Amino acid sequence: MKILIVDDEEMIRQVIKEYCLKENYMVEEADSGKEALEKLQNNHYDLMILDIMMPKLDGFSMLSALPEEKRIPTIVLSARSEEMDKLKGFELGIDDYLTKPFSPKELLARIKAILNRTQKNIPNTYTLDTLEVDFLAYTLKIDGKLIKITPKEFELLSYFIKNKGIAISREQFLSKLWKYDYYGDDRTVDTHIKMLRNNLGKYKNHIVTVRGIGYKFVENEEE
Repeated sequence: MKILIVDDEEMIRQVIKEYCLKENYMVEEADSGKEALEKLQNNHYDLMILDIMMPKLDGFSMLSALPEEKRIPTIVLSARSEEMDKLKGFELGIDDYLTKPFSPKELLARIKAILNRTQKNIPNTYTLDTLEVDFLAYTLKIDGKLIKITPKEFELLSYFIKNKGIAISREQFLSKLWKYDYYGDDRTVDTHIKMLRNNLGKYKNHIVTVRGIGYKFVENEEE
């Protein structure tokens, strides 16, 4: 897998590069949106880690200028934590948004989750004890019994499982599952997750609330 790291701070690029190389990812760097745009138009990458505030061409402007056929999975890594910045990023098609300062290990976990998903290395079924999820048949079973849930609840559960162990923000849920067709407040996410938890019965505690961020799915309730 080949990753493009775009950030005007050399130290941050080097930290990310070091962690990526340990996982045997190939890495290239760009110190501005302008250089990144040139690289993306002339090379193939599997994922991009993108800063927003950069000289010559900022991250959002670079994404807007990038042709659709050249777009790749993208994680925004920015010191700007305002909700509007996150929403703008998701509207531009990014896959994740992580604020600085950040944990390199958490960033690496998010990189792996996105690459696994985009490379389609995810099995068609998922099992946790007596919980069985069939992604193709759109079915959920617990103790061998078919559990009736809404299509949106199933999408939520699938997204949780495919990103297990990773905290997911309400903005991400709205972007990936509602596609911004819903313009109310993000309490709709909380409502659907509450219903999903109720339907999961004895497995409801595997969906954990992450204070100040959103939710995550854990395989061990102690996590």
